[in-house]
Amino acid sequence: MSDNELGLFLRIRREAVSPAEVGLPTGARRRTPGLRRSELATLAGVSVEYITRMEQGRDRHPSSAVLTALATALSMTPSERVHLHRLAKSQSPGFACNGSVQPIRVVRPAIAAILEQLEPAPAAVINRVSEVLACTDGYRRLMGPAGLFDHGLPANYARYIFTEPRAREMHADWEHTADKVVATLKLGPFRSDPAVVALIDELTLVAGEEFSGRIARIPGIPPATGVDRLVHPEAGVLRLAHESLELSAEDDQRLIIQLPADDASATALDALIGRTPGSLRAVAG
Repeated sequence: MSDNELGLFLRIRREAVSPAEVGLPTGARRRTPGLRRSELATLAGVSVEYITRMEQGRDRHPSSAVLTALATALSMTPSERVHLHRLAKSQSPGFACNGSVQPIRVVRPAIAAILEQLEPAPAAVINRVSEVLACTDGYRRLMGPAGLFDHGLPANYARYIFTEPRAREMHADWEHTADKVVATLKLGPFRSDPAVVALIDELTLVAGEEFSGRIARIPGIPPATGVDRLVHPEAGVLRLAHESLELSAEDDQRLIIQLPADDASATALDALIGRTPGSLRAVAG
């Protein structure tokens, strides 16, 4: 797995920003996507050599001022800025964050009560090693027929995506889903977290390059929202908008909620989970 997450993240963000987005001329011939290192250096007020060293992992301890300048030059979102500073901090000896703490596998009563209130919408609580700790009946009806719960709770969503053939049949955009799973595993302590490393080692062995290649190239900043296309064995084609809500640091868990993204999906999902037609809709995406 990559040991230069900071450099990887900076390079990917640099390549994702077009010159026009930051007020620079595009030019006739560009051999690389996004900004050149020289352009980013000018915008951030640092040297090209320094950016090169950071991207190549030869300088892993930039100051907060440099990180802020790079984040501003690359128009990073607040969550991307937090991730950037967290990556830099993780290079420091002794950095642990919650990496030495075992994943929490107990859902607080208040969170369980929230799940009950969300019924029958598909919703689940997932911890940092991708274990589904609790879920609504609606989520079970959505994911159960495709094998997620074949071995009971806690099911492991990452293991399911990369090892269960029915997951590929279910997720029409499996490649994109697999990218999101890896980005989520890399969010947070990552290499300093023994529980995450153990799961990564397991999936590297059983899933091979499809998993390990993503670990090497995908940064740990998963999208909190989006629309997934599912081919459900009972409900047919569904377009579901998902929201990922971070719970408190003490919980170290996420609440995932899925809602229909169009009328056809709403009708099919209503029939699948036993919801009153038209009772809940997501904004179409």
